[in-house]
Amino acid sequence: MAMTPESKVKKAVVARLKAMGAYYFFPATGGYGKSGVPDIVGCYKGRFFGIECKAGSNKPTTMQQKNLDDIQKAVGFALVINENNVDTVLELLKGYE
Repeated sequence: MAMTPESKVKKAVVARLKAMGAYYFFPATGGYGKSGVPDIVGCYKGRFFGIECKAGSNKPTTMQQKNLDDIQKAVGFALVINENNVDTVLELLKGYE
């Protein structure tokens, strides 16, 4: 089965997170989960992060953006990553140090 463009972004983000030594997981959001939770959540150098992966020019939904905003308000990292900025994951996370 072919990977979707968004799945390719997720795979690329995960490869970078692994190389950085970040702790991460994909939260289950169906059924009992919270709507709008970022695709990938984790911890890097003691700071919580949430990464919403998008393909092309797609933007987060209103609920996804609310969750990203809530993460930032709690002094966590909140990132939207696509094909154009996937190579900057390390720099983006380090920018919050």
